[in-house]
Amino acid sequence: MRRLLLFPLLLLVAPSTVVWSQSLEQRQAWFEQAFPSLIETYQWLHTHPEVSFQEEETAALVAKTWREQGFEVSTDVGGHGVVGLLRNGDGPTVMLRCDLDALPVTEQTQLPYASTQKIVLPSGGSTGVMHACGHDVHMTNLLATSSYLATHRSAWAGTLMVIGQPAEERGAGARAMLEDGLFRRFPKPDFALALHVSGDRQAGTIGLLPGFALANVDSVDIIVKGRGGHGSQPHTTIDPIVQAAHLIVALQTIVSREVKPIDPAVVTVGAINGGTKHNIIGNECHLQLTVRSYADDVRAALLAAIQRKANAVADSFGAPKPDIEISQGTPSLRNNPELTERMEKVFAATIGEDNVARDEPSMGGEDFSRYGRAGVPILMYRLGSVSEKRLKRFKELGVPPPSLHSSQYYPDIEPTLQTGFLTMSAAALELLAK
Repeated sequence: MRRLLLFPLLLLVAPSTVVWSQSLEQRQAWFEQAFPSLIETYQWLHTHPEVSFQEEETAALVAKTWREQGFEVSTDVGGHGVVGLLRNGDGPTVMLRCDLDALPVTEQTQLPYASTQKIVLPSGGSTGVMHACGHDVHMTNLLATSSYLATHRSAWAGTLMVIGQPAEERGAGARAMLEDGLFRRFPKPDFALALHVSGDRQAGTIGLLPGFALANVDSVDIIVKGRGGHGSQPHTTIDPIVQAAHLIVALQTIVSREVKPIDPAVVTVGAINGGTKHNIIGNECHLQLTVRSYADDVRAALLAAIQRKANAVADSFGAPKPDIEISQGTPSLRNNPELTERMEKVFAATIGEDNVARDEPSMGGEDFSRYGRAGVPILMYRLGSVSEKRLKRFKELGVPPPSLHSSQYYPDIEPTLQTGFLTMSAAALELLAK
């Protein structure tokens, strides 16, 4: 198996760094020996995807594996959540997290182990299910990391806490686990780390960013109300579709005119539904919005402005006040700056400085952020998953690589897993150094 090219380590490093750096070659050799078993686990997870809140078989496999590795395992935490503890003397508690759930997407990758799973949707239709967001990689990586640490306890001290979190795709799993006593029933960690695959980053590389990395994610439903009637007699009606059109334009001024230009914010109308026929003016029109921000004060200002503008448009038409429902989703993810900078040095020494980059902030969301909001220093970093050859081919074709959540996304699993394992195990050994 081809190994990653690693930069030689400097001698002027902290004593804890010397410990894990001296184990780098050992960890590479361990990975090469373990890879056939790891790929079997990965392919099983890939072919047995389960959507949010239904991760029963997935959670069972994760729990069984951690028990076999010697962890104290608790199941059904916040749904199908799994918590494993490995106590190894005095020292900090370090939490490593993976997510269990897949997406209602029909796989079109043509892989020999492509998912053929199907589910029935609440609407009555059916769809395929696949790990289009790479959670199968996340799980396999954490199972590999925990296995190595469990069999090399002389290299570290403290408590290793591993969790398999359900329902990340619904933004609900972290909250459910916390509400079920994750940090009361189990030790509250001193540090928490996770990784997430990237669909456009080269395998063998990672990206990380101190501070805000992912956004607050909120959904807003607005039902604009009017008075229906015949399309040939609009003067007898209050047209909710025209109202909605005015509101859509008004909403665009929130970010451009009410938010400070240096504060990131997004207000997107993702859906508009109203009317039934050419010559009928209906009674209602339904708008669905996604709202993104970083800072909590910006989040509050955006949501307040949406309500104000919706009510103002209705008032200008002499219409009833609209129904407005706000569903606050995941909070913004802020990587602890000190932890991020510490891990950046560890990662650079592990896979080479040229393979570690500072990420751009994203307006996507991730509920790993909730552990940070609970007072734990966190870091989520991005793991490249597409080979250089494939990226070059996409560039030649003039098309972007399939994004996460695409039915055509898949990782080049060997270099992706190798880089994930080497970096996450190095991070754990650094934080748990004797």
